[in-house]
Amino acid sequence: MESISVFDMLKIGVGPSSSHTLGPWRAANRWVDGLKNSMPLQDIDSVQVQLYGSLSLTGKGHATDIASIMGLLGTDPVTFPIEELSAEVEKVHNTRKLLLGGEHFIDFDPKTNIKFNRKFLPFHPNGISFTASLKDGTKKSQTYYSIGGGFVVQKERKREKIKMEKFSHFPYPVEKANELLKYCSEENKTVSEIVLANELSLRSIEDIKTGLDKIWDVMLHSMYTGCHTEGTLPGGLNVKRRAYESHKNLIGSTPYSNQYEWIAAIRNTEVKFRQILKWVSCFALAVNEVNASLGRVVTAPTNGSAGVIPAVLMYYLVIENHDGNHEDIHKFLLVAGEIGSLFKKGATISAAMGGCQAEIGVSSAMAAAALTELMGGSPEQVMMAAEIAMEHHLGLTCDPIAGLVQIPCIERNAMGAIKAINACEMALDADPTHAKIPLDKVIATMWATAQDMGSKYKETSEGGLAVEVNISDC
Repeated sequence: MESISVFDMLKIGVGPSSSHTLGPWRAANRWVDGLKNSMPLQDIDSVQVQLYGSLSLTGKGHATDIASIMGLLGTDPVTFPIEELSAEVEKVHNTRKLLLGGEHFIDFDPKTNIKFNRKFLPFHPNGISFTASLKDGTKKSQTYYSIGGGFVVQKERKREKIKMEKFSHFPYPVEKANELLKYCSEENKTVSEIVLANELSLRSIEDIKTGLDKIWDVMLHSMYTGCHTEGTLPGGLNVKRRAYESHKNLIGSTPYSNQYEWIAAIRNTEVKFRQILKWVSCFALAVNEVNASLGRVVTAPTNGSAGVIPAVLMYYLVIENHDGNHEDIHKFLLVAGEIGSLFKKGATISAAMGGCQAEIGVSSAMAAAALTELMGGSPEQVMMAAEIAMEHHLGLTCDPIAGLVQIPCIERNAMGAIKAINACEMALDADPTHAKIPLDKVIATMWATAQDMGSKYKETSEGGLAVEVNISDC
């Protein structure tokens, strides 16, 4: 049984894509670290990168080439200063030199040393291979697969086996939603309490709280940044940022000086139904405009769906409960992470495998479940909310125009957030004992739908809006 930590599902990283940006960045990091452990980097003469399948087809739009360079440089996507990213990559392009692992300069021209190969490898659509040519004439190669949400594996998944052994000590190992419900019933605990007990087998309560606070800080900062940044998104589609104007119209002249005072300011604004819809949409748009600009966001469970969970959590704090505190935030994130892990185990969180239902659909289910617990719902209602949210995303395709995580991706986050809130309300008003479709069945159906879905609708920009819309019109 694969046990997944909340901190695996909610990872701090760099946009625009967890599978196409964060994953390759991490893969390059891992490969370079492996080289360092086996040999002096000074023995390496050159490095070649091969991007396969979906990583190739939408790699330029998803900044996969940029991520690969940053990973080879040995930088950390969690801590590297975002404002320095463009300059660092431009330096490699201009000098055609790369400081491998931060230690050894090699000749490296991104135009020739990074190859975009349309071939799909059999193990997963997101394949990336690194080859080092040594000065003695030998080569060292390794292939990795970015399987969604920033998760990176090798075909034999050696690291996953180690991780599964490490996590086998979970007091409440969970593979399916019905098992989670069974634990809640037997132990008379909420979903967040069961998840917290599992996390406590890995780290201290102080580390859990600190880690969850860091995740929320990044989410809050991405919303704040997106709401206060105007202009046009990069990439060539000339998409105008919309969160800035929307936020300005909503906040009016209410004073504040930082993101924490901002929360109080929003609480004092008008809260009619229409304004609530606008606020939730604004929060989601803001995050994904930051994501589209190679900004720092939290995979939730992916970068392409990073706006749903913070938007719904912010909704709770500024609309539903003005006394909401860090304990509420922790519970929300614990539940959201656990629901996301159920989808990863039973289906996929990779758009290259399952279309956008695997991203926006899963994030909406995660947010709906988490909100339901905070609103006083039972564990059964929590599962019901997740089921409702996913049920109405089944079959959603991934068809990004020009391979950019912009159209229709940004708007889909706003829609996913609104659906999550609606799913929560429907679950709270329902008797879950009369539910016809359990969450596990919806997860299985999502996976079956993913397998039936044509490959052109799975993050390749070869179907849907990506081919039906004239890019020049954008």
